[in-house]
Amino acid sequence: MTTKHTPKATVSISPSPSYPSDTKASSTEAGNIKEKDPQKQDQDNIARNKRGIILVILSATLFSMAGIFTKTIQAETWSIIAWRGIFAAILLFIWIIYKRNFIHSFLRMGTSGIAVAIIGALGTAAFLSAFKLTSVANVSLIYAAAPLLAAIIAWIWLKEKITKPVAWGCFGAISGVLIVVSGSLGNLNQSSLNLEGDMLALGMTFSLALIMVIYRRYPSTPSAGPTALSALLLIPACFYMGTPQDIALSEILPLALFGLLFSIAAISLTEGAKLIASGRAALLSSLETPIAPLLAWLILYELPTLQAIIGGIVIMIAVIYSQRTHCP
Repeated sequence: MTTKHTPKATVSISPSPSYPSDTKASSTEAGNIKEKDPQKQDQDNIARNKRGIILVILSATLFSMAGIFTKTIQAETWSIIAWRGIFAAILLFIWIIYKRNFIHSFLRMGTSGIAVAIIGALGTAAFLSAFKLTSVANVSLIYAAAPLLAAIIAWIWLKEKITKPVAWGCFGAISGVLIVVSGSLGNLNQSSLNLEGDMLALGMTFSLALIMVIYRRYPSTPSAGPTALSALLLIPACFYMGTPQDIALSEILPLALFGLLFSIAAISLTEGAKLIASGRAALLSSLETPIAPLLAWLILYELPTLQAIIGGIVIMIAVIYSQRTHCP
């Protein structure tokens, strides 16, 4: 799981998981832009904007594949969490070293960074476990409500004002989640498992929303370091609760690919969000919500329930409507 951090908690966006931007790098780039003529500056801004859009869309697409990997890999959930986390952590460590940002990412993450890592670890465990128990559509659609749940948490914790569009958006998101969950109560044989998966997805959504607000409250908190640490924190629990050491060799390659794609998605989001307005980044990242069920239908032949479709539409309308008052 990864977070999508934006300047305003009321417009933060979903998945798993968004990271705070590198303000030092941004200020340096801004200084360089000032030295250029207006035409060159416009060209650079257009190029930056295009790169940002591409990176954020890439991130949303890769994040949307989490359910496909989790459902197609035959290993038990704890093994998937452990090995995906190991490979993701390795690749994130390589990225941090490449960026020469080790001290800031780890040694200076502070209490807020440790809190993000712990909450992120719990959210990741719930996120991947949910896919084994309920549909990809249900997890993705419930996950989409995270930005508006973050707005409620920010209102309670940070005393941030909730505008009328955001308030209506929160009401719509809660209504949409209830509609999605109601679809898990139809089949008596599967309802208990589906409902458990939906509750795990809701727990994961709450953890993501809380991380969004932590980044809002402590904007200097690094992102890559806590994300890598959250993956490492889960490993001892995975070996205690499951049997990752017995993983079949044939499963190692897809798990390594899972970890690789997660890392690329996290990095793409981090870099892309630096280049475009946070409101646009929020909306582009929300593409994960329709893409995930579509991939599940095309690859897993998994059809969403009617309640999931209706609830998903309600949630997406609520998220988009809440963006009306956003100021980059």
